Amino acid sequence: MRSRVPRPELITRVNVTPIIDVALVLVIILLVTAPMMSVSDLPVDLPAARTREAEDERNLSITIAASGQLAVDEDAVVAESLKPMIERRLAEPGNREILVVVRADTSVAFSVIRNTLEVARSAGAQRIAIATRQSAEGAR
Repeated sequence: MRSRVPRPELITRVNVTPIIDVALVLVIILLVTAPMMSVSDLPVDLPAARTREAEDERNLSITIAASGQLAVDEDAVVAESLKPMIERRLAEPGNREILVVVRADTSVAFSVIRNTLEVARSAGAQRIAIATRQSAEGAR
């Protein structure tokens, strides 16, 4: 009489745990890098302020470099096409109440910043903010 050698059961299910782990890591990377992708890469030295608000919101970023170059989110624009670009972005679905953030270098004249704010307001922006960096004395 032959003795039966027990054979292990065949694995018939796919183990999805590693796939879920990789997917979660990719989601975390996306959440961390997404806010950085929507801002122009023009070098800007932001003015200091005591408070920082509206960082977690989805927003439309207008960047003014020290050289006077303009960008809307990641797209470089000239001053004449700034208003149509803002109007076009605000006209997109779900963007009517979006926050428009002006990021200007500290060396940019306030008159240029004021004109940019006026252009944004005339383009239909209802919520406008000026970006700043946290000052050391305000971080108590």
